Amino acid sequence: MSKHILVTSALPYANGSIHLGHILEAVQTDIWVRFQKLIGNECYFFCADDTHGTPIMIAAKKAGKTPESMIEEVQKEHYKDLTSFGVEYDNYYTTNSEENRKFSESIYLTLKKNGHIVARNIEQSYCEHDKMFLPDRFIKGTCPKCGAKDQYGDSCEVCGTSYSPKDLKDSYCSICGTTPVLKESKHLFFKLQDFQNQLKTWMEEGNRLNEGAQKKLQEWFTSGLQEWDISRDGPYFGFAIPEEENKYFYVWLDAPIGYMASSLNHLKDEKKFNEFWKDGKGEIVHFIGKDILYFHGLFWPAMLMGSGYKAPNQLNVHGFLTVNGEKMSKSRGTFINASTFAKHLDIEHFRFYMACRLGSGMEDVDISFDDFVSRVNSDLIGNLVNLVSRVSTSILDKMDRKLGSLSVEGKSLVSELLSKETEIRDAYESRNYSKVMREITGLGDKVNKYVNDYAPWNLIKTDVEKAREVVTTSLNCAKILFTYLAPVTPKIALAIKELFQVPALNFLNLSETIENKILGPYQMLSKRVEEKNISLMISETKEAFEKSNPSPSKQEPNKSNTNETKVNTVFEDGFITIDELSKVELRVGLIKEANPVDGADKLLFVKVDLGEKGIKNVFAGIKASYTAEELVGKKVVVVANLKPRQMKFGLSEAMLLASGKEKTLSLFVPDRDANPGDLLK
Repeated sequence: MSKHILVTSALPYANGSIHLGHILEAVQTDIWVRFQKLIGNECYFFCADDTHGTPIMIAAKKAGKTPESMIEEVQKEHYKDLTSFGVEYDNYYTTNSEENRKFSESIYLTLKKNGHIVARNIEQSYCEHDKMFLPDRFIKGTCPKCGAKDQYGDSCEVCGTSYSPKDLKDSYCSICGTTPVLKESKHLFFKLQDFQNQLKTWMEEGNRLNEGAQKKLQEWFTSGLQEWDISRDGPYFGFAIPEEENKYFYVWLDAPIGYMASSLNHLKDEKKFNEFWKDGKGEIVHFIGKDILYFHGLFWPAMLMGSGYKAPNQLNVHGFLTVNGEKMSKSRGTFINASTFAKHLDIEHFRFYMACRLGSGMEDVDISFDDFVSRVNSDLIGNLVNLVSRVSTSILDKMDRKLGSLSVEGKSLVSELLSKETEIRDAYESRNYSKVMREITGLGDKVNKYVNDYAPWNLIKTDVEKAREVVTTSLNCAKILFTYLAPVTPKIALAIKELFQVPALNFLNLSETIENKILGPYQMLSKRVEEKNISLMISETKEAFEKSNPSPSKQEPNKSNTNETKVNTVFEDGFITIDELSKVELRVGLIKEANPVDGADKLLFVKVDLGEKGIKNVFAGIKASYTAEELVGKKVVVVANLKPRQMKFGLSEAMLLASGKEKTLSLFVPDRDANPGDLLK
């Protein structure tokens, strides 16, 4: 029996352009939805723009527009960019809709009636210049933990610490620069703790969450679930809270309700809507990034549970997109907008490469442009596309474009490809797309070997019918391979369908062979990646950033300022001062955990206890000299104040000291008893 599935991806915020990070999630979701449809399931794909909040209101004011007109323009731009990457929505809506307002009010009033809402006064940061309470993201200051400047009011982007805006040092309003004051205001809270047992049961059922996401949620259960502030003071662009004065729903309350609004807007039929959201006759599947797991894994299902709706069946959580092993950067030209990529490169190449990189966990996904060029040109073009082009162009023309019958050998090769169907289906279902790509390219290698062994371009000169037999086998294998690949490269799959003159390429007709049939004309399926186009794309991104962020003009030094001195880190004679040395904080660390890093030949991931400095995560290139097991319990010397670095595999927060060559490294260890956190002098 076919399944009935409602799928959503996270809602892009209507205060910026779509970039490759958004596209990663949209493509991951689209591949899964297309697969479900290709195996015969009824599957809907809904999304919307997230349109409420103070940032939208202020951005519209700066642009001289109303919030409504601005979000309408942005929604059109978002939809154009997302769909240009082959993402096919059944409905792409907006959270600023009548359906969303009604659902938000109804859910809130039900929660309130059932005793899950409480009101109390809290102190908040208030800007007396702008006459408004400041959301966390409109307060900046110095991180209370690591001292990084210009950090947001809720978390530090350098060390990752979360905190209250009141904890920030030297805080200021990010709109006008004024120092905020504390002011009391009545706020409304959702009692999340009322649902602790229900949420724990929900979280642990079946395959609702991947292991990493479940462990992360478990941390919040261990520390105890807290009440959630769901109100904001006016002025605020959003829905007014019923039965309250000058209070508005916090954007994170009505944003996920946008999934429901988009569903009803498309389905129209309330009975069909309830099959998914109330009756449990259909499945609800969300795709999100790990940065919003807290909202989707706790608040959202609890809201649904408390208001008579069904919590999601699956929560599929992915990591961030990095470029060349680092966070996307506007100044380096790697914070790439979707429209810029589509201007210079083939979007199906991005879809293919992301599928090669995406597993079922929530590890970060890296796009290395060197690897991108190599993987696309070798696996997609050289292996799969070339398999079709080399036997369906001039060779097939010489046979009047007519296929023959499959030989015994041909049927055996086709059967070998079909035998992988269950394995490929399971990998798609579990979102292990990288496994799917490995299987497909491995099968492609076998078919290409078959073609090379027979060399039909030579065979046709002496035995036309034998050449026809080889071509028939090759193209029947290609039909299977591109059906397997169809969720990833729908545009290429469409061209293959037209070449083979079949109604559709799907898993339901996978085993149907194409024999004794005239094929349509060959259309170019895809071209190789040109490295110059990548350079052009990065240059354009950098230029756009530099244009909008001009560097300050160089000024002559003020010679009258006697306090201004030039500081050298290393003097011309190669020495440093004692002051420079004192900046390096060397401490004793106790290795608490050590594990290999998937996909890394040289790295081990270790957790190092630095006493009062806490536990630091370190990616250390010592795998050739140490096993993970022998590291646990070892005391080492650590550079404790190294600026955290976002690597391909995660954030590295310190460095272990070692000497020697790669395979004979020796870690620095304390000679006598030392405690974790002890400072080296």
